[in-house]
Amino acid sequence: MNKTNIFSQIPSEIKEELFEDIFSKEGLKIERIVSKGHTTAEFKWYNQESDEWVMVLKGEAILEFEDSDNIKLQEGDYLNIPAHTKHRVSWTKPDSETVWLAIHYDKS
Repeated sequence: MNKTNIFSQIPSEIKEELFEDIFSKEGLKIERIVSKGHTTAEFKWYNQESDEWVMVLKGEAILEFEDSDNIKLQEGDYLNIPAHTKHRVSWTKPDSETVWLAIHYDKS
């Protein structure tokens, strides 16, 4: 077993949003996402095959949903995004990292 810290090994410069798999197996993927002022490209929507549970561990973000209101997430906030719910990141803190924990899972 190897112990790792979710806040370790974050590069000081992040040119693009950083996606790192922590664990995956059939029907389940856990990833760390690090943003620093990053947003989803304009007119691009995530439309994922699996459900996604996401939590902001550090920082702040705003998620925009195609068919509903924007949701601002602060440290400790989490939500479940059902499969095929079109969404995008419209804002993250520009002056510090936003660290996300995302769990993608199949209902079966």
